[in-house]
Amino acid sequence: MANKTNIIGKAKNLIFTVKEYWHEPAKGNYIPYKEVASLSGAGFGVYWTILLASAIGLDASNFLVGASIGLKPMDLSVMLIAANLVGIPLGIFRGWYYDNHNLKGGKFLPFIRKTGLPIVLITTIFVWLPYEHMEYITKAVVVWFMYMLLNVFLCFYNESYMYFQQIITPNAQERATVMSISQVIYSLAPTITGFAVPFIAGITWGLNNIWTYRVIYPIFTIIGLIIGTIFFSKVKERLILPKKKPEPVRMLDAIREVAKNKYYWIIQVAAWVVFLESGYVVVLGWSFVYGNGGEYQEMLGVANTVIGNAALWSMLLCPIAIKVMGKRNLLITANSINIVILIVLYFTYKNLIMICVLWYINSFINTFWNIVQHNISADMRDYHQWKTGVRVDGLFGPLGMIGTFIGFFTGLFYPAVYEKMGLLDDYNVLYDDNIRNNLFEVLIICSAVGALLNLIPFCFYDLTENKHKAYVGVLKIRAMFENYSLGELEDGELQEAMEIIEEAKEFSNKTKETASKNMDKAERKRIKENNLAIERAAIIMEDINKFSTLAGKARLSQAKLDASKSSVYLYENAADLLKSAKAMPKNTKDEKEMRSDAIKNARIKKRSAKLIRKYGIDNIKAPNEAVKEEIMNRDAGSFLESIKIKRELSAYLKAVSIYNDIVKPFKDAENLITQAENYTHYDELEKRYFCLVKKESD
Repeated sequence: MANKTNIIGKAKNLIFTVKEYWHEPAKGNYIPYKEVASLSGAGFGVYWTILLASAIGLDASNFLVGASIGLKPMDLSVMLIAANLVGIPLGIFRGWYYDNHNLKGGKFLPFIRKTGLPIVLITTIFVWLPYEHMEYITKAVVVWFMYMLLNVFLCFYNESYMYFQQIITPNAQERATVMSISQVIYSLAPTITGFAVPFIAGITWGLNNIWTYRVIYPIFTIIGLIIGTIFFSKVKERLILPKKKPEPVRMLDAIREVAKNKYYWIIQVAAWVVFLESGYVVVLGWSFVYGNGGEYQEMLGVANTVIGNAALWSMLLCPIAIKVMGKRNLLITANSINIVILIVLYFTYKNLIMICVLWYINSFINTFWNIVQHNISADMRDYHQWKTGVRVDGLFGPLGMIGTFIGFFTGLFYPAVYEKMGLLDDYNVLYDDNIRNNLFEVLIICSAVGALLNLIPFCFYDLTENKHKAYVGVLKIRAMFENYSLGELEDGELQEAMEIIEEAKEFSNKTKETASKNMDKAERKRIKENNLAIERAAIIMEDINKFSTLAGKARLSQAKLDASKSSVYLYENAADLLKSAKAMPKNTKDEKEMRSDAIKNARIKKRSAKLIRKYGIDNIKAPNEAVKEEIMNRDAGSFLESIKIKRELSAYLKAVSIYNDIVKPFKDAENLITQAENYTHYDELEKRYFCLVKKESD
């Protein structure tokens, strides 16, 4: 009876909480529950649309292009390599366009709203083309062309939604919670399609017949488009940026900075080996469709539905798991369990029930992975903004093209395995138990090795949730100072940033405590929270006091010296400056900082001097700002117009980049002096903050 009362009480409390924060978020959060509901509906529409569109892949495990249309595994791999080659410049363009477009409605939302309809039209045309009347080479060419056309829009649509989720809130824990809640809703899309598609296939022509997809695709994609269009009108993006209009980012400049981000490389290296882990995914579908003579094919939908239910529980538990374990530990744990699952699968794959049980556990574990990887990608971008002072999202993509080149070779691995094991263009050979079982064993072993390799990079990932919280706090403080200098600081921004500073000041002089087993739970929790606050305080106060340290004073003194020279100044002794900088002592923290600053400064001057010699000091002119404004303020009425704008802006940005590299010693000095000046207004901001607090208390 007590348990029942407790459950009822919790349910009432949940309803009350949802009502209270339906229109306005709780303190410290950014998203009201009403928007969480809209985001969930929008996600359902996205996944309903892209699930089937994304299923059109150049892969032997793909029922549509493989078994239905009848393309050979190795031919599909060659087609995929060709597609990836063409996709490289398209991917570079997407990355640049995300960070530099002038479309109304946000950074990523315009792409979601504009690319859904083309995806629906192209997928419908794709499945209705008369492949059964085409020669083999004609089929291959048509499939490749339609795949490329589809992916022009699908990549914009899919990436935009992925990036959008990462900027719905700067609060990492809230982001994890919101993504988990919304994923519970939009995961219904793959659950429904996972049941419906095999069921429809079972009562029609089967999963390896093109006519099945001609019925399914138009209906499913149109429904998804309608749902997504309705709900995306009710959500918004949130980025912590000063109110001044962001400067356009030149691709090569951004790539140079992105390449210095250690967390980016950890994520990328893990992605490069994930192909190997994916080999086992065909075991479930092929066991139902080809095992036991295809007797249980129609039950695949039921199995998908039951297995899909596992993701629900991990979605609900993920925010708690992140809070208790941290993203890094959760990723490592999930991958370790997945390795164990694959080992067990190797010995039990002939048992259909055991496959389903293991797939259920695997679905539960992998959902943690899917949620966490989006969160760590968002954390990595916030870290990059804290480290460099520049917000970059889309331009992380072009550097990721390294993975595309690696994929040219790794993508041939499994098709070669398929053909070696006897699977060519006739997929009916999978009805042969010996061929199918031998293939499964090889795929499972390779997947287990891939899971282990995928785990290793994250052992070096040390961007904790607490560090990320401190970095976001610093971004808010920097935005406060800059917005104040622009005369556009709002009271809410002031209060939020000053509360972060006040907490940091409170804990900056405290030392961490060690909790003992004899202490009660409340006391251990207090010590843990205080220790985390002390760690954050160190990062925040280091930024606040950065101009009062020995290294900071030296940095500012050098900046004043560099600013006293002309903006275009030939540093003829730049090479000697670099040599002297490298010879500086590096025994203490201040000495290491001063040496690092001196080396960086000397390298900047060396590049500036090189460019001045190349172009001639008399030929160096500042680019006309009016040209940039005219280009950036143009409205792109069509895709072709946007390309024209992109070309003109690229040419302008190249000239700007060269000029900026030349005047960088001077500009960096000016910016540092300005930032130091902004930080001198702290007393004024503190006084205004205390007036606000007093006014609220009265």
